[in-house]
Amino acid sequence: MIIKTIKLENFRSFKREVAIDFSNLNVFVGENDIGKSTILEALDIFFNDNKGVIKIDKEDINIGSKRVGDTDTKISVVFKDLPLTLTIDSTNNTILSEEYLLNSDGCLEIIKKYSNAGKAKVFIKANHPTNPECLDLLLKKNSDLKKILAGADIKCENKAKNAEIRKSIWGHYSDSLQLKEVEIELTKEDAKNTWDSLQKYLPLYSLFQSDRKNSDGDSEIQDPMKLAVKEILKNTDITKKLNDIAQEVTQKLKDVTDKTLEKLKEMNPDVAKNLTPNIPSLESLKWADVFKNVSITGDDDIPINKRGSGVKRLILLNFFRAEAERRQKEEDTPSIVYAIEEPETSQHPQHQMKLIKAFQELSNTGNTQIILTTHSPAIVKLLDFENIKLIKKDESLDKEVVSINKKDLPYPSLNEVNYLAFFESDAEYHNELYGHIEAKDKLSEFKKDKEKRKYIKFFKGEEAETQITLTEYIRHQIHHPENGKNLQYTSEELQKSISEMRSFIQKNISSN
Repeated sequence: MIIKTIKLENFRSFKREVAIDFSNLNVFVGENDIGKSTILEALDIFFNDNKGVIKIDKEDINIGSKRVGDTDTKISVVFKDLPLTLTIDSTNNTILSEEYLLNSDGCLEIIKKYSNAGKAKVFIKANHPTNPECLDLLLKKNSDLKKILAGADIKCENKAKNAEIRKSIWGHYSDSLQLKEVEIELTKEDAKNTWDSLQKYLPLYSLFQSDRKNSDGDSEIQDPMKLAVKEILKNTDITKKLNDIAQEVTQKLKDVTDKTLEKLKEMNPDVAKNLTPNIPSLESLKWADVFKNVSITGDDDIPINKRGSGVKRLILLNFFRAEAERRQKEEDTPSIVYAIEEPETSQHPQHQMKLIKAFQELSNTGNTQIILTTHSPAIVKLLDFENIKLIKKDESLDKEVVSINKKDLPYPSLNEVNYLAFFESDAEYHNELYGHIEAKDKLSEFKKDKEKRKYIKFFKGEEAETQITLTEYIRHQIHHPENGKNLQYTSEELQKSISEMRSFIQKNISSN
């Protein structure tokens, strides 16, 4: 499974529901405090059930909603590329479409609702039967399903398997299912097994934040290794071997306890009959805990977290480079989502380039999605347009997340994206805009009626005074920094000139 869309509602600065489409590589850009990290942290809460980096609390409820008494937060994830078959109860494999557990788009949509930042209630949004005669079958026990069979005289070849009974019942009412998109709660007692089984198929999710605490328990370096353990333990061959070992140990323990109780019966039957062996079930074994202390240490066992932030992030960088190489070679790797805040933090520009290349390679390995946030215009210029998602406020000041479509930009350039995201105005962007207007043969039209200013230039070794527009003045200053006869343009003038060119392009030059 991979993420197709996420939806946030009443979570921090996202008040009304905002849907965010995902691809394999997703880079969120926007001004400070616009909500980039919020998206990554919401997913951490969703996937890791408050056991990851982030724990939901009452401060996460949108302030505006809280004022009017709305304290219900909702985080939803829509998945695509679903497994062909899966087990949602203990009886047999099934297909989500046959269980009517897909939404109207044919995708799996899981919703988690947090009332007053409390424990999550889990729902599936599905195009599901609403006919009262065959309603809520997933919430019913085997005995209840059999009663429906008997009451409607429905034939079913295998009444021991709930999935087969449900299939028979829905087949009987196939002409009157009354399909409708509804929310099915999976945290109710009778449906809990369905959710416990279903979440085993969800991707692993790991969040690497930009600001880590400098303590011995700092997990910035620990987490990649723990994540590696989780990923390794998702390998079906390894899981089978571990379960085989556990079964063998369980059987030997049972033999020992049985023989002990037999001997005890010989000496004191009354005591023996009240004793039973207590051996943990296979399902309760947590193999990841066996490797919970896995870590990377430096020379002389100096914790990595005691090193500089640049070194810590450098190790993280090379973890992703190694992962890209490994996942390209291996088959049947589990689905995984890496979320990294500000990968440029404390990194040399050359390292940033290598890291972005690693992320691009990772995102192409299959079953792998990358989510980044960045404040770096340099990082943006290393990306493709389809990787970038801009967070901004709409006309009503609500948040929206838009994909950057090259065709939608009046001037299709990554410098344009940086301007929209960070309001970056630099000489390179000024040159591009000027060149774009010139290439469209619109320069004379642009300069018309613009205020002129004095500019001293050199012609055949002699000074010459001329009158030119602000945009031309800046253009000449950029291309002839050796000319010291004129005052250097200010950042405000650069911003004004860029703004005037953008406005002209939007009004007078087609983006096609």
